[in-house]
Amino acid sequence: MQTHELETYLHSYIPLTKAMQVSVLSIEPNTLILQAPLAPNINPHHTVFGGSVGTMATLAAWCLLHTRLQAEGVANHLVVRHSEMDYDKPIAGRFSAIASLEQPELWAEQMKTLQQRGKVKITVISVLSYAEQITGRFRGQFVALKA
Repeated sequence: MQTHELETYLHSYIPLTKAMQVSVLSIEPNTLILQAPLAPNINPHHTVFGGSVGTMATLAAWCLLHTRLQAEGVANHLVVRHSEMDYDKPIAGRFSAIASLEQPELWAEQMKTLQQRGKVKITVISVLSYAEQITGRFRGQFVALKA
């Protein structure tokens, strides 16, 4: 999947992403990067609203799994089972969410489990970045269900 295809998909099927002006910067096998500007995500303190930060972190993680599963040819449904978010620093401008698998070495085994059992749990981490500094960290466990 190309970046523009994922961005179009997100803006069509998750309207919040269009309102937040989320853009897809990069899709790699082990990393996915989203970005959003301050203006549509601003709070009264002139920083990014915490809900937007949490949304970006969750969304980047979800997108990484969505694109990886599509690349495997597995029709799927993804749901968040559990997540944790740490907000380390305020964000006062354009920011990114960088998602990666917590244990990429388990991917082949997880795909085998998904094929055999019809579902699998996969943990993804997202790091939030602004002005070349880490501003937050997300860890989420997702359940992938074979469609």
